[in-house]
Amino acid sequence: MMMEKELAPGTRIDHENYGEGIISAVSLAGYEVFFARGGKIELSRSNKNFEVIDLVESTDDSPKVSLSDLEKVFNSILEQTGTVIENIDFAEKWNGGTLIMKPADEKLKPHEIPLESFFHKIVMVRDRLRVLEQNINSHAKLTDEDKVNLQQYITRIYGSLTSFNIIFKNKDDHFVGTGK
Repeated sequence: MMMEKELAPGTRIDHENYGEGIISAVSLAGYEVFFARGGKIELSRSNKNFEVIDLVESTDDSPKVSLSDLEKVFNSILEQTGTVIENIDFAEKWNGGTLIMKPADEKLKPHEIPLESFFHKIVMVRDRLRVLEQNINSHAKLTDEDKVNLQQYITRIYGSLTSFNIIFKNKDDHFVGTGK
């Protein structure tokens, strides 16, 4: 795709891998886009894997789009496409907590990550596994046997992630492997 005009926040695009999304921010390097199937993704300006659905041109007198406006538009698109985004709650006991990774070698410095950031990454892994499942199940060239084998593999991945269930507030949000 050849870009002649600057894409502005609010522009709707269709990416070949992530589907429909809305540009939420523009930087020198690229675009921050919220996708129905991939969450927030940074795309470089050189990325050619998307087409513009609804262009919002950038001008000095253009009204600024607020996050609230973007959320309304994005939710509307999700409703129209039947895509559901779950609200996953973080268990309160972990609020403000820190994950500390301490190497066995005392000379090396431990690494700390806020638990909220870690939680977000775990939820994104789960969301992307679910998108992978959908893509496998709707794939035209895979046989039913291939789909079942890949689905079983994904279920085993979920089982490997059950250790992280302690960070979820609701049991319905837990990872479930083949053992349950």
